[in-house]
Amino acid sequence: MTEPTSDEARALLSGIDPAVADQQLNDKIGLEIIELSPERVVGTMPVAGNLQPYGLLHGGANAVLAEALGSTVAALNAGRDRVAMGLELSCTHHRAVRAGKVTGVASPVHVGRGTVTVDIELTDDSGRRSCSARLTCVVRDRPPK
Repeated sequence: MTEPTSDEARALLSGIDPAVADQQLNDKIGLEIIELSPERVVGTMPVAGNLQPYGLLHGGANAVLAEALGSTVAALNAGRDRVAMGLELSCTHHRAVRAGKVTGVASPVHVGRGTVTVDIELTDDSGRRSCSARLTCVVRDRPPK
Protein backbone atom coordinates (compact mmCIF):
# COMPACT_ATOMS: atom_id res chain seq x y z
CA MET A 1 0.00 0.00 0.00
CA THR A 2 1.20 3.50 -0.72
CA GLU A 3 1.80 5.39 2.51
CA PRO A 4 -1.29 7.51 3.22
CA THR A 5 -1.11 11.10 4.36
CA SER A 6 -2.26 11.75 7.90
CA ASP A 7 -5.69 12.82 6.60
CA GLU A 8 -5.93 9.72 4.39
CA ALA A 9 -4.88 7.50 7.29
CA ARG A 10 -7.54 9.00 9.51
CA ALA A 11 -10.13 8.51 6.75
CA LEU A 12 -9.05 4.89 6.34
CA LEU A 13 -9.65 4.33 10.06
CA SER A 14 -12.92 6.26 10.20
CA GLY A 15 -15.26 3.40 9.30
CA ILE A 16 -16.85 3.29 12.75
CA ASP A 17 -20.49 2.27 12.75
CA PRO A 18 -22.44 5.38 13.88
CA ALA A 19 -24.58 3.15 16.14
CA VAL A 20 -21.52 2.42 18.31
CA ALA A 21 -19.48 5.59 17.76
CA ASP A 22 -19.94 6.73 21.37
CA GLN A 23 -18.99 3.33 22.77
CA GLN A 24 -15.35 3.09 21.67
CA LEU A 25 -12.98 1.59 24.26
CA ASN A 26 -10.14 3.80 22.96
CA ASP A 27 -12.11 6.84 24.17
CA LYS A 28 -12.78 5.25 27.56
CA ILE A 29 -9.07 4.66 28.27
CA GLY A 30 -8.14 8.18 27.13
CA LEU A 31 -6.09 7.08 24.12
CA GLU A 32 -4.49 9.93 22.18
CA ILE A 33 -2.81 9.12 18.85
CA ILE A 34 0.41 11.12 18.43
CA GLU A 35 1.86 9.63 15.23
CA LEU A 36 0.09 7.69 12.50
CA SER A 37 1.66 5.83 9.57
CA PRO A 38 1.78 2.23 8.31
CA GLU A 39 5.35 1.94 9.69
CA ARG A 40 4.70 3.39 13.14
CA VAL A 41 1.77 4.34 15.33
CA VAL A 42 2.41 6.16 18.61
CA GLY A 43 -0.19 6.86 21.26
CA THR A 44 -0.52 7.77 24.91
CA MET A 45 -2.87 6.75 27.69
CA PRO A 46 -3.20 8.36 31.12
CA VAL A 47 -2.58 6.14 34.12
CA ALA A 48 -5.32 7.93 36.05
CA GLY A 49 -8.65 6.26 35.37
CA ASN A 50 -6.96 3.01 34.28
CA LEU A 51 -5.92 1.60 37.66
CA GLN A 52 -6.36 -1.76 39.34
CA PRO A 53 -7.34 -2.02 43.05
CA TYR A 54 -3.75 -1.58 44.32
CA GLY A 55 -3.28 1.80 42.66
CA LEU A 56 -1.19 0.53 39.75
CA LEU A 57 -1.89 0.75 36.04
CA HIS A 58 -4.15 -2.19 35.20
CA GLY A 59 -2.50 -4.84 33.03
CA GLY A 60 -5.70 -5.02 31.00
CA ALA A 61 -5.36 -1.32 30.21
CA ASN A 62 -1.86 -2.07 28.87
CA ALA A 63 -3.40 -4.78 26.71
CA VAL A 64 -6.11 -2.43 25.42
CA LEU A 65 -3.52 0.22 24.53
CA ALA A 66 -1.28 -2.36 22.83
CA GLU A 67 -4.14 -3.83 20.80
CA ALA A 68 -5.47 -0.40 19.83
CA LEU A 69 -2.09 0.74 18.50
CA GLY A 70 -1.19 -2.61 16.93
CA SER A 71 -4.52 -3.04 15.18
CA THR A 72 -4.20 0.50 13.82
CA VAL A 73 -0.85 -0.45 12.25
CA ALA A 74 -2.50 -3.57 10.81
CA ALA A 75 -5.45 -1.59 9.42
CA LEU A 76 -3.14 0.95 7.78
CA ASN A 77 -1.21 -1.88 6.14
CA ALA A 78 -4.32 -3.86 5.13
CA GLY A 79 -5.42 -1.24 2.59
CA ARG A 80 -8.70 0.40 1.72
CA ASP A 81 -10.57 -2.74 0.60
CA ARG A 82 -9.45 -4.98 3.48
CA VAL A 83 -10.00 -5.14 7.23
CA ALA A 84 -7.69 -6.27 10.03
CA MET A 85 -9.01 -8.07 13.11
CA GLY A 86 -7.06 -9.13 16.19
CA LEU A 87 -6.14 -12.81 16.24
CA GLU A 88 -3.63 -13.08 19.09
CA LEU A 89 -2.27 -10.66 21.69
CA SER A 90 0.61 -11.38 24.06
CA CYS A 91 1.68 -8.95 26.81
CA THR A 92 4.59 -9.11 29.22
CA HIS A 93 4.34 -6.60 32.08
CA HIS A 94 7.82 -5.52 33.21
CA ARG A 95 7.21 -2.82 35.80
CA ALA A 96 4.38 -1.10 37.62
CA VAL A 97 3.28 2.40 36.64
CA ARG A 98 1.49 4.55 39.22
CA ALA A 99 1.09 7.97 37.62
CA GLY A 100 1.55 10.04 34.48
CA LYS A 101 1.09 8.63 31.01
CA VAL A 102 2.07 5.47 29.24
CA THR A 103 3.36 5.86 25.68
CA GLY A 104 3.02 3.03 23.18
CA VAL A 105 5.00 2.62 19.97
CA ALA A 106 3.72 0.03 17.50
CA SER A 107 5.77 -1.16 14.51
CA PRO A 108 5.04 -3.97 12.05
CA VAL A 109 7.37 -6.98 12.03
CA HIS A 110 5.45 -8.89 9.34
CA VAL A 111 3.03 -7.59 6.70
CA GLY A 112 1.55 -10.35 4.59
CA ARG A 113 -1.57 -10.91 2.52
CA GLY A 114 -3.35 -12.79 5.31
CA THR A 115 -1.76 -11.54 8.53
CA VAL A 116 0.02 -8.55 10.02
CA THR A 117 2.16 -8.94 13.16
CA VAL A 118 3.09 -5.89 15.21
CA ASP A 119 5.50 -5.29 18.11
CA ILE A 120 4.30 -2.76 20.68
CA GLU A 121 6.54 -1.20 23.34
CA LEU A 122 4.91 0.64 26.26
CA THR A 123 6.99 3.01 28.37
CA ASP A 124 6.39 5.25 31.38
CA ASP A 125 7.09 8.98 31.56
CA SER A 126 10.75 8.24 32.34
CA GLY A 127 11.13 6.15 29.18
CA ARG A 128 11.34 2.86 31.11
CA ARG A 129 9.69 -0.08 29.39
CA SER A 130 6.64 -1.16 31.35
CA CYS A 131 5.17 -3.67 28.89
CA SER A 132 6.17 -5.52 25.74
CA ALA A 133 3.38 -6.78 23.50
CA ARG A 134 2.95 -8.54 20.19
CA LEU A 135 -0.28 -8.55 18.20
CA THR A 136 -1.15 -10.64 15.16
CA CYS A 137 -4.15 -9.57 13.10
CA VAL A 138 -5.85 -11.52 10.36
CA VAL A 139 -6.51 -9.51 7.19
CA ARG A 140 -9.63 -10.17 5.15
CA ASP A 141 -11.56 -8.54 2.32
CA ARG A 142 -13.92 -5.81 3.54
CA PRO A 143 -17.48 -7.12 3.57
CA PRO A 144 -19.87 -5.41 1.14
CA LYS A 145 -22.05 -2.67 2.64
